Amino acid sequence: MQAEKLMEILGADFYTGVPDSQLKALCNCLMNTYGIDPQHHIIAANEGNCAALAAGYHLATGKVPVVYMQNSGEGNIINPAASLLNDKVYAIPMIFVIGWRGEPGIHDEPQHIYQGEVTLKLLEDMGIASFVIGKETTDAQLAEAMQRFRPLLEKGLDVAFVVRKGALSYDGKVKYQNDYPLKREEIIRRITAVSGNDPIVSTTGKASRELFEIRTAAGETHARDFLTVGSMGHSSSIALGVALQKPETKVWCIDGDGAVLMHMGAMAILGSQKPKNLIHIVINNGAHETVGGMPTAAASMDLPAIARACGYAYAASVCDADALDKELAAARERSALSLIEVKCAIGARDDLGRPTTTALENKQNFMQYLRTL
Repeated sequence: MQAEKLMEILGADFYTGVPDSQLKALCNCLMNTYGIDPQHHIIAANEGNCAALAAGYHLATGKVPVVYMQNSGEGNIINPAASLLNDKVYAIPMIFVIGWRGEPGIHDEPQHIYQGEVTLKLLEDMGIASFVIGKETTDAQLAEAMQRFRPLLEKGLDVAFVVRKGALSYDGKVKYQNDYPLKREEIIRRITAVSGNDPIVSTTGKASRELFEIRTAAGETHARDFLTVGSMGHSSSIALGVALQKPETKVWCIDGDGAVLMHMGAMAILGSQKPKNLIHIVINNGAHETVGGMPTAAASMDLPAIARACGYAYAASVCDADALDKELAAARERSALSLIEVKCAIGARDDLGRPTTTALENKQNFMQYLRTL
């Protein structure tokens, strides 16, 4: 099904969401149609943020908005769906378009397996009627489903379209890029050169995949690294938990701009705890690159200023290799909570692989390594 046809049948003129690779066709279509436009399309920080933003749109216009997201974002919408949107509260209607990662019977990464199993059940438990869009779904079938949903929306209920892998297509092209020279993999390689035997907690997406391959290529152990394959936005909190229990050990967190935005409140907690042994590195390419490259708000934010306001003792931003090496070396010697933002190009190797160990093996090896410190 063409993404343009989906938009036509939904009949909405306001979209907000968090990008998903399963919805790349829709995301690219929205970018070519609207770009980032406060009247029509906003990429929000997380899915709960999307639901609240869409609720405000409905309150101001009386119209029904669309919220798009990966199914992993269902966890973030449960609170607003139950306590804001629900017809027992404010009865605010909206249409969710959800990419179905980890659909039973379809091979996917470990962080998606359980989420895929419970995707439809979570919607059912929240009282959200759903319709699954697959490759075989016709325009007429989708239009019929939308027609069935309209009376529900008029009553202030929410509905969802769950999109299977490969169900949407879009012929238009969008090129996402910036002018920064450093590539993320090179940044991570430079981090590992300085971090030595220190433990590293890395964020979800390509950063963890690159860290794994860097260790493999160097013949190094993977036991020092906790690869946060899911739980976007939580790697810095995991690193904080480790750092507080291992105060004599330097702990590194390799984070991303989209992840930091998703749960930025974590920075306030890091700042309040002030662990002297934690180095928080945010690789900022201003894009949700792992799921397609759509922009994040972090491209125009002053992350070091935010970190300092949250209580970080030191914060700096770099965009070249020499400055990065200097900041990394200084951070390892510094006994204070530090943030280093590294401005980064968009893009990764076409042949980038995935970890060859399981998530459970990663956890067990990391815990065993921490016991030696």
